[in-house]
Amino acid sequence: MKEYWSSLASLLGVLAFCQSLLQTIFPPELRFAALKLFHKLSHCFSSYVYFDITEIDGVNTNELYNAVQLYLSSSVSISGNRLSLTRAVNSSAITFGLANNDCILDFFDGVTVQWEHIVTQRQAQGYLWRPLPEEKRGFTLRIKKKDKPLILDSYLDYIMDRADEIRRKNQERLLYTNSRGGSLDSRGNPWESVPFKHPSTFDTLAMDPLKKQQIMEDLRDFANSQSFYQQTGRAWKRGYLLYGPPGTGKSSMIAAMANFLGYDVYDLELTEVHTNSELRKLLMKTTSKSIIVIEDIDCSISFTDRKKKNSGTRNYYDFPDIRCGGGYSSLSGDDGRGGGGGGSITLSGLLNFTDGLWSCCGSERIFVFTTNHIEKLDPALLRSGRMDMHIFMNFCSYPALKILLKNYLNYEENKIENTLLQEIKEVIDKAKMTPADVSEFLIKNRRYKNRAVAELLETLKSRAEKKEKNGGLRKKEMGLEEEEEEEEEEQEKRTVDSPKEGSEFEEDCSKETEDNKEEGEKESNNFIG
Repeated sequence: MKEYWSSLASLLGVLAFCQSLLQTIFPPELRFAALKLFHKLSHCFSSYVYFDITEIDGVNTNELYNAVQLYLSSSVSISGNRLSLTRAVNSSAITFGLANNDCILDFFDGVTVQWEHIVTQRQAQGYLWRPLPEEKRGFTLRIKKKDKPLILDSYLDYIMDRADEIRRKNQERLLYTNSRGGSLDSRGNPWESVPFKHPSTFDTLAMDPLKKQQIMEDLRDFANSQSFYQQTGRAWKRGYLLYGPPGTGKSSMIAAMANFLGYDVYDLELTEVHTNSELRKLLMKTTSKSIIVIEDIDCSISFTDRKKKNSGTRNYYDFPDIRCGGGYSSLSGDDGRGGGGGGSITLSGLLNFTDGLWSCCGSERIFVFTTNHIEKLDPALLRSGRMDMHIFMNFCSYPALKILLKNYLNYEENKIENTLLQEIKEVIDKAKMTPADVSEFLIKNRRYKNRAVAELLETLKSRAEKKEKNGGLRKKEMGLEEEEEEEEEEQEKRTVDSPKEGSEFEEDCSKETEDNKEEGEKESNNFIG
């Protein structure tokens, strides 16, 4: 045993002597050059190529590193040996990630790639205006040389797109509103935000299923059509007009659209915007993948159809404010001469906001306008390109009622008696109840399901009877109005004919007075004679 330790000690001494001899004969520069040559030779004969993606590129954060980290968090198996759990700020989900110096395999179009998460200690830093983290993090991508074109052209773009989808799903959506009076916050942003947690979805929306399916397909096609919009030379935006009576679910439709696409919502209050320039600045501060909403546009501004305003036969040259670029009409109720820099928003400014040059300063935006009276809106605002899809939010129909019964009473169609369903089906269109009224009725009676359905039927019947009576009264009123119109027409005819009769009467009176004068003169002459 002693001989073994003595021989080991002598061997270590020889190695130490050889190391000192090599350091003396071969300087560090020569050793570094030899090591570099060795790596080059190994890479030439190797079938793999390596790409390093560092966390910080100089002093800026590398977005590709964050995208890869987020992408791999969706690919890591939970059964791995060592995983890191993270939850970002304003995130609603916990994500898995690679641990330090761990590897994972990924597959893309039949190609196998290997990712390695490398974490090392950073060397001592000097004086920096922006201190760097103590750890140096990065990903190393190993692929085969023959697969290099495919990976660089498609794989990295796929990772960026996939990371954006994951980030949008995990991140908490926000509801924005413009600041009062156009004031700015500490960061110079004119929008104020709160978390958007509206629970409305297309599954819970009381609406005809076929109509909902059409809207969902239209939204899905819009979100997946970036290349189509670029190919056709159109701005990547779309407009929706929601119109109908109050309480038919227009706001719930907007929330369902936002939850379906995962977009933020910008609720624009036009009464707090004073000029067209402020409107453009608000548009510039909105982000992509967002829904810009103007609710009750007919109530928030003094805005009517130009054809109704201008009853005369005036042409283009009768409007100097249009020819001079002042806009079509003023939204504040003036004569439309506010222009772009006056103290009010013009229709021209609103049209440019939705479909002008400034509307393409961002991408993947949706404009939604709501109104209770579509007839009050100007046709220029309703045309395709501004409001591409018009959605009529009607009274509660039978398919919508079935959705409400399922939402509030957990009732399926097969759990209700056929006679009740048939009676409800016959009377619901005549009752003209809004989904909001039906929902409130079901909320009050949700503890007693059978009684709720029976009382709902009675309420629908009473509403239908009132509507029929009101319809009969309206018909009678219409008949009376027609009779009154006929009487007015007869009176007009009489007034037209009355001047002629009056003139004849005056002529007769004048003749009588003349005859009386002549007789009086004759009598006076006879008396004198």
